[in-house]
Amino acid sequence: MTTTSSRGRRRAPTRMSRAAGKASALQKPRVILALLLLLALTSVMLLDGYLRAEVGGDQRVRTGASAGKVPEKVLDGGPILTFQGGQATTLSVPDKTIALTFDDGPNPTWTPQVLKILQEYDVPGTFFLVGSMVSRYPSIVEDMVEEGNEVGIHTFTHVDLSYQSEARVDREMEQTQLALAGAAGITTTLFRAPYSSETDAIDNYSWPVYEELGEDGYTSVFVDTDSDDWKKPGVSKIIEGATPEDGKGASVLFHDAGGERSQTIEALPKYIKKMKAAGYTFTTISGVMQEQNAAPGASGTGQPQAPGAAGAGAATATEGTTGTEGATGGQSGNVPNGEGGTGQSVNRLQAAHREATGVTLYEGKALIAAVTLAEWTVPTLSVGLMIVGVAVIGRFGMMLILARRHYRKRNKRRFSWGPAITRPVSVIVPAYNEKECIANTLKSLAKSTHPIEIIIVDDGSTDNTSEISREAARDLGMTNVRVIRQENAGKPAALNNGVRSASYDIVVMMDGDTVFEPDAVHQLVQPFADPKVGAVAGNAKVGNRDTIIGAWQHIEYVMGFNLDRRMYDLLRCMPTIPGAIGAFRREAVLEVGGMSEDTLAEDTDITIAMHRGGWQVVYQEHAKAWTEAPGSLKQLWSQRYRWSYGTMQALWKHRKSLTDKGPSGRFGRVGMPLVVLFQIITPVFAPLIDVFTIYSMIFVDFQAALLAWLAVLGVQLGCAAYAFRLDREKYRYLLMMPLQQLAYRQMMYLVLIHSCITALTGGRLRWQKLKRTGEVGTPAGVS
Repeated sequence: MTTTSSRGRRRAPTRMSRAAGKASALQKPRVILALLLLLALTSVMLLDGYLRAEVGGDQRVRTGASAGKVPEKVLDGGPILTFQGGQATTLSVPDKTIALTFDDGPNPTWTPQVLKILQEYDVPGTFFLVGSMVSRYPSIVEDMVEEGNEVGIHTFTHVDLSYQSEARVDREMEQTQLALAGAAGITTTLFRAPYSSETDAIDNYSWPVYEELGEDGYTSVFVDTDSDDWKKPGVSKIIEGATPEDGKGASVLFHDAGGERSQTIEALPKYIKKMKAAGYTFTTISGVMQEQNAAPGASGTGQPQAPGAAGAGAATATEGTTGTEGATGGQSGNVPNGEGGTGQSVNRLQAAHREATGVTLYEGKALIAAVTLAEWTVPTLSVGLMIVGVAVIGRFGMMLILARRHYRKRNKRRFSWGPAITRPVSVIVPAYNEKECIANTLKSLAKSTHPIEIIIVDDGSTDNTSEISREAARDLGMTNVRVIRQENAGKPAALNNGVRSASYDIVVMMDGDTVFEPDAVHQLVQPFADPKVGAVAGNAKVGNRDTIIGAWQHIEYVMGFNLDRRMYDLLRCMPTIPGAIGAFRREAVLEVGGMSEDTLAEDTDITIAMHRGGWQVVYQEHAKAWTEAPGSLKQLWSQRYRWSYGTMQALWKHRKSLTDKGPSGRFGRVGMPLVVLFQIITPVFAPLIDVFTIYSMIFVDFQAALLAWLAVLGVQLGCAAYAFRLDREKYRYLLMMPLQQLAYRQMMYLVLIHSCITALTGGRLRWQKLKRTGEVGTPAGVS
């Protein structure tokens, strides 16, 4: 055994600790940013679901309840309910007058057609709008108001308010007001409850809601005549249902949304012409209120008042006034959102509107902007996720087919790489603080069936790794071990030092925490019988698989890594030779410039460099090594973060291979797109698939979503089982796969997102050392 002394001083541990602490401090904001990004996307999805009543929706509709607590004068009164001075008062529509009202809009298909008809016949309408629809189609509401129509609130999500808490009622109203403010710059004092009809349908459960809203300054609007257009009974039936009896006035209900409304569109112009021919005039709800309240001596008793009827206590409303008194017949002060009552002069038909100003206006615009973002984001993501889903299933299919072909090809009795390689090779072991593992590594190499020299490059260890290596070699009687000490410079520098010091033309590289099976080196170097082969990837396996984290990584290694390598091998575009077990022609490594320090994934970097140098890279499944996987979530995060970020660096570094010819161009146009698609893009979007699944289970269809998730899990289990069969692994570990999908996979997604953010923000990482335990001993102990 010979040794080479260190060239230069070792870096002080305190300096390394400070650098590590600084790097850790820099990573925390990126982790937070990654989590915030996922939270933002989740929030956008929930907002979109809320707008579509999938989140927080309530389809209950109350029927048949008692009305014993409702005043008789309200039950028998007109369709307009106000609370003047806290006193319930109803108003009726004057004879020969129609207040044309529309519910459930706006709708991008039907509402513009309704507005066009009203404008053509010079008829105003009062539209009771659903807030979620307002926020989705703000331009329609803006046109509606500009054309002189009146708007009221129909709640935000079209729920029966009699079932809702006081807080939910307030939220439904406030959110709709904000939507109106953002869409048209107004708020309104008018309200119509979903599923309401005439005043005699008010019951003991809904009455407190109307009282509460009345105290807040709202006017509740009911109907006298229902066209029943939502039933689609035919045009003639709609017109007949909307026609008041005996020349009476009426608040008439139509719908401009909530379903297919072609019959409404056909019936509406015929109805308007019919009523005009019968001497009817059309107005809005606030127009009715102004006319009734302006009548001398209007009684406010709730009984229908003929034009000019006398009564006491009426308030005078002058045309063009939008103050609270003019709109509600004398009530004072209590205006929704606190934005009204300013007395601005607007069109008389907009008397119920208030100009939105200040905080209300800006919050409304923010709501519209957020909804617009959700409206674009969620469908785009849905399409993207469908594409990703198809790509993932396609990848599974391609992996299974190509892995099967690879297995059959490489395990034929007649298959041979060429004349057997029997000459000695050099095994390079870069080591940094490997005192727990290095002895086991040497023990495994001592049993190698292939002649080897072992070069241990101690990269500035502070735990006596060099001394332990020498002592282990002496105890094992190994005379083929050299220990080279160097100042701490990183793994690539350690490997390059080993390559320069190697005595033989084939170099095997392994990690200091890895143990080889006795025939691993012999199997690994056989492909070099083919002169076109420049590098060989071995079969790395997780040795410490008896913990949950270890079992999860074991599944990942067998399925995600080795099954992938079979596919890439057949496609001749292997992206990575694992650092735990790989072999290279020494001349090829020197030819491409050695192991680069440009990236954190030196194994991926050198593999791509080999392709670009014109060499073929293959996978040797029979060369098995056992490595110690990270034993904690923190260590696992650090390792995968470095892998992910380093892979991105390597791909970017070698991006010119896209236009190269030969093996380099093949990797650039086949391997690189596959790596980008399946190791970056697909995993980045994968968390959204899980979020969509959870969202669907909770808010849409639990059974369908669960079956879809189980189907995908079944496909993955099938692929994993086949991978385990090819590698002759025990199937019992697959029992951990469902839990792996629920927990481990999510962490890997966050790691990748974290890496992407680091790449986009120009961050850099150091070569990170994972804490080792030395629990991976000889291969026999773990096989």
